[in-house]
Amino acid sequence: MTDRAIKLSIRSLFLWVVMTIAAISLVSTSGLSIYTQINAYRYELDNRANLLSKMTANAVAGPLRNSSQALVEESLLFLDAADKVLNVHIYKSLPDGANTSSNVERFASYNKGGQLLIPGKQKQLINLDQTPLLTEDNDYLESSRKIFDPETNEVLGWVYLRMSADGFSQHMVKTVLVNLGIMLFLLIFSFLLALRFQRRATTPIEKLSFFLQRTSRQRDYSARAEPSNIKEINVLSDDVNIMLSRIQEYMHKQRQAEEQHRKLNASLEEMVSQRTNALKDANQELIQTLEKLHEFQRQIVQNEKMASLGDMVAGVAHEVNTPIGLGVTASTMMLDRLAVIERDFENKTLKASAMKRFMDESHENLNIIYRNLNRAAELISSFKQVAVDQSSESSRTFCFAQLVNEILLSLQPRLKKLQHNINVDCDPTLCVETKAGPINQIIINLIMNSVIHGFENIEKGQIDICAELITTNKLKLVYRDNGIGIPSDIRKRIFDPFVTTKRGQGGSGLGMHLVYNLVTQALNGSISITSEVGSGVEFVIVFPVSSAKTS
Repeated sequence: MTDRAIKLSIRSLFLWVVMTIAAISLVSTSGLSIYTQINAYRYELDNRANLLSKMTANAVAGPLRNSSQALVEESLLFLDAADKVLNVHIYKSLPDGANTSSNVERFASYNKGGQLLIPGKQKQLINLDQTPLLTEDNDYLESSRKIFDPETNEVLGWVYLRMSADGFSQHMVKTVLVNLGIMLFLLIFSFLLALRFQRRATTPIEKLSFFLQRTSRQRDYSARAEPSNIKEINVLSDDVNIMLSRIQEYMHKQRQAEEQHRKLNASLEEMVSQRTNALKDANQELIQTLEKLHEFQRQIVQNEKMASLGDMVAGVAHEVNTPIGLGVTASTMMLDRLAVIERDFENKTLKASAMKRFMDESHENLNIIYRNLNRAAELISSFKQVAVDQSSESSRTFCFAQLVNEILLSLQPRLKKLQHNINVDCDPTLCVETKAGPINQIIINLIMNSVIHGFENIEKGQIDICAELITTNKLKLVYRDNGIGIPSDIRKRIFDPFVTTKRGQGGSGLGMHLVYNLVTQALNGSISITSEVGSGVEFVIVFPVSSAKTS
């Protein structure tokens, strides 16, 4: 609230309202009175001018018809009795312009003593015809009228009349001064009357205000306001007394409540202290339990990783055993054939055909050895890279399609007995720089999740893996299968730990939880799932890459 609003009082407001209303009323009334009086006086002047011009036109009509200038001027002498008339000109119409004022000539004039002739009034005759006009200085009133032939009613000419209007200005000044004086008197009277009523109206309010201030300072709510002789203020006093009674009752109840509150606080503090100690013990126990749970969860996750790696080692060892076995068999055959050739050579029974057959067989066996050793080297290299990626979380630049193929190659021992088809849709030139280890574990977990859960009771399943850049530094990986889908109650909790449909059948329920943590924490990305029962599942994984290029 502004200072002006705070300083505004009922006294000043009452005076302002009363004086504003009085001033507006008096100004309006005085203005209307001045306007009415001035218009009445002007109307009287106009009537007098019209009457004199009419009398003059009637007086000079006969002499003007006879074109007798002397008789016309003699007829104008009656204007000596009209003290306000200063100049009168008689204009005679010319034969070719009898009905207009544009073709007239001055025929005779009447000029009161000391007044000069007023020339050049022919063009104003029509404008002044029975419509008197004041001059700009309000000193003169001008009027004109047509002169008609009394017998033929033809226009003989015009009368121009100029009379003094100095009384009009004096009357205006007098009227304004009188009305201003009356208005000032009435304003002073209204002010004095407003002061009297102001005191009568505000004194009870001031008494009530003083009473409330004193009651507030002393906090004596047993006091009561005195009645007033003003009805509205008396009602206000009664309301104040009712309010004081309620405050007194409220204060009494408050003191009782405070006493009860103090007693309750004493007992409550003791209860809070006991509960606080119990809560501290419970919190400490909960913290220890959570730490054990987290440690147990980390151990299970690590066991999952090691189990996955162990299965991979076993599978790769079995897979490598085949080409190495073939190589050993081929080399054994070569050694046997070489022993026969050496024996024939020493006995000098070696034939050219036997030597040629040995060369052909050696060439074939060496090719078998080379192919199988190369196959074993590829398997070991792929296993080594996958194993390094699974155990490392450092970033490196790699071809995404090659990484997926290495993962599929490492899973081949587990998948070769199955008839599921895995389709990889990825630009072979797409290279990214990010953490290969989490991606490796994510894809392995998703594939094994489809094999174990999604393709249950399905002989030929389809898995699609698609990777593409959606922005310069953001990669989208889409994984989908056409398996049995995920029930809605499991789908809502799919990323929670220990959620599995193979409870009691070897399922730990940490596979998808591990995938979620790898996506959100290791890769700083996001993962979403779409699945309906019988319609398979789709995972959309989006994560940033430090740099990406398509070479």
